[in-house]
Amino acid sequence: MAGKSVNEEIFDGVAGRYSETIDASLGRFGASHDFFTRHKARLIARLLAARGRSPADMDLLDVGCGIGQIHDLIGPSFRSVTGVDVSSASIDQAKARFPDYRYMAYGGDRLPFDDAGFDMAMAICVFHHVPPAQWQALAADMLRVLRPGGLALVIEHNPWNPVTRRIVNTCPIDRDAVLLTRGQTVELFRKAGATQVIARSVLSIPPQTETLMTVDGWFGRLPFGAQYWCLAVKGG
Repeated sequence: MAGKSVNEEIFDGVAGRYSETIDASLGRFGASHDFFTRHKARLIARLLAARGRSPADMDLLDVGCGIGQIHDLIGPSFRSVTGVDVSSASIDQAKARFPDYRYMAYGGDRLPFDDAGFDMAMAICVFHHVPPAQWQALAADMLRVLRPGGLALVIEHNPWNPVTRRIVNTCPIDRDAVLLTRGQTVELFRKAGATQVIARSVLSIPPQTETLMTVDGWFGRLPFGAQYWCLAVKGG
């Protein structure tokens, strides 16, 4: 049997203390993994609402789902939730936490699903763990598994933000990280054939409330947010 990949070793090793490992790097900046998870859950709800999409009518695929941390917040809103990850230890934890959702480990290459089986595929802080030579294939595969009109959502760290780079450089989970810019992510999905691609920065200010989250959105076209999102629409 082939040995584990670097990503498998990293995430299998922290499956039981994932949030604590991230908090150790975030703490010096007065933030926590829970804060960022909740922000992403609110962001996803806002993005769908702005496009008139109801998650209750959507089957969600979470690529690189880890232990399913965000599923506690967004899972009940979706018609179904499926998660895949290269870390079998993380998948085991996700299954134990959320027995009503579907989880499976996979090799990290082609997603183990037929074409057009989901309404939304998301990858939250996943692409920077993928070897750059495989970025284009992953973007194309996320679109492949979507139904016509489906949404592919990527949330990533912004390499132009110095605080973000400092956190990534000191987090053991990110020792393999290669950060990609917002423009690179947009281009990946355009080349993959998405009919519409839009991207914005987030976390230019700490969005502690819904009002501040709206204000943060006003800065979305500027490049200095700590993270960014990219939303691509599959044609048809």
